[in-house]
Amino acid sequence: MTASSSPSCTAFLGARRVAFGTYEAVAKTLASLDPSAGGVLVFDDATGAQVDHPWPPGYPELPSRAASPPVPATGPQVGRPRMGVVAREVTLLPRHWEWLAQQPGGASAALRRLVEEARRVHGDRDGQRIAKERAYRFMSAIAGGFAGFEEASRALFAQDAEAFAQRIADWPPDVQAHLSWLARDAFALAV
Repeated sequence: MTASSSPSCTAFLGARRVAFGTYEAVAKTLASLDPSAGGVLVFDDATGAQVDHPWPPGYPELPSRAASPPVPATGPQVGRPRMGVVAREVTLLPRHWEWLAQQPGGASAALRRLVEEARRVHGDRDGQRIAKERAYRFMSAIAGGFAGFEEASRALFAQDAEAFAQRIADWPPDVQAHLSWLARDAFALAV
């Protein structure tokens, strides 16, 4: 899935898609709906997760997308130049630390190389897993009570695109279309 410049979401009223696009555009559309209609569900398009609506100010900056807090400019600083590096705790066994210490550039450089290699080697598989999880989040929130839900879930995780399409064929068209869009990369590597 390619990253978009601004977070997007899709809103459903029951099983009918009523809005999609940026959070701002969806909020405007939802504001024009009759609030007594009820049953509005909003889903983040990147994760498939249901999000609260109305969202508080600044809500489109979800924790997974929030930028790191700005560092105040206080003149020249000692140490490495700011390159977007984020410090976090890593817990390893002593033999892992010993191996990392022997690597060129030290532990941090070795870990960065290992992560980049894993991203390169497993990128397609990770994208497929993310697509399945994204589709499942949406599917379980909106279609958990639909006929064939369990079978569709099994087909999704078994990477059986044909069985998945068959199981959701009788679902409402908007749910079917959005689910197919969310799951578009889930079956890419299926043979």
